[in-house]
Amino acid sequence: MSTAGAGAPAAGPGPLNPQVQAIVDADPTDNEPGDLVAVRGAYAAIAERLGGSPPTVAAVADDTVTTGAVPPVPVRVYRPDPPAAGRAGVVVFCHGGGWQLGDLDGFDRVARALCAGSGHHVVSVEYRLAPEHPFPAARDDVVAVLDWASGPGAAAYGWDGRHVVLAGDSAGAQLAILAGQARPEAVCGQVLGYPALDPWCAGASYTTFEHGPMLTREVMVTLWADYLAATDPDDPALTVLRPGGAGLAAAPSTLVVLASHDVLRDDGLAYAAALGEVGVPVEVRDCAGTVHGFLRWAGAVDAAGEALAAMGAFAGRRIAERRSALK
Repeated sequence: MSTAGAGAPAAGPGPLNPQVQAIVDADPTDNEPGDLVAVRGAYAAIAERLGGSPPTVAAVADDTVTTGAVPPVPVRVYRPDPPAAGRAGVVVFCHGGGWQLGDLDGFDRVARALCAGSGHHVVSVEYRLAPEHPFPAARDDVVAVLDWASGPGAAAYGWDGRHVVLAGDSAGAQLAILAGQARPEAVCGQVLGYPALDPWCAGASYTTFEHGPMLTREVMVTLWADYLAATDPDDPALTVLRPGGAGLAAAPSTLVVLASHDVLRDDGLAYAAALGEVGVPVEVRDCAGTVHGFLRWAGAVDAAGEALAAMGAFAGRRIAERRSALK
């Protein structure tokens, strides 16, 4: 595992981590198209089987965010044990799954790890899924939860609504970025795991890893099509990778975690480079020998636990820095 500068590609993908290779051999794909109910169930089962023991937190509460702007959004709130020093902040976490898969239970261990690693509250968001609810439904749900976390949620649970970090993996990382663009003043950091940002699937990694492992270019093309439905991929709200993409300069300090063998690898590299070009502090954590989805496998892949710990620590630092700046 290595940490590289923004936009710095590895010399080559190299071999898979042996722990990862064993999983790939057993489960060559993580979300191939098929019967949606069956695919959603299989996606949840992988996390249950490979996620390991749930990290310890002080308390967990299921809640519902009701704003009137969108239908009620289920959330799960995690309280850290022990909490970080000073007034608590909050990490708003958006799960992955190609905008079609994933729920609170399937990402419970990831959310717990972020809570334990940051020392701050985590709010995990169960946004509406495509294809039943295409763009902008999921984005609007996350923005509603972000507004709640900055105000009523802070009052209800005791964190400081000025100390908010947005986090997500894969499709959830894209939603975190879009929510941050909608409310840049509300967010002090971004923590992104292998973000899905290129509706055109045009980066070199889409050729290198066209057939996987785990995630294929064909699947990503289908997922983007279902997510966007009637929305033009060139809509300014989505063009975060194009020159002058929406909201780049207003983005907060960001950590991008990459999987080395992933069709989405160039999405994350390109976003990190674009942030760096406009002066946004950005770190890239390059996880050698890993594949898309590995963050959910902390019970079987040591690199997943290490990456989640780094993501939590980054969120904790950003909240501490925001707290110091506001004194």
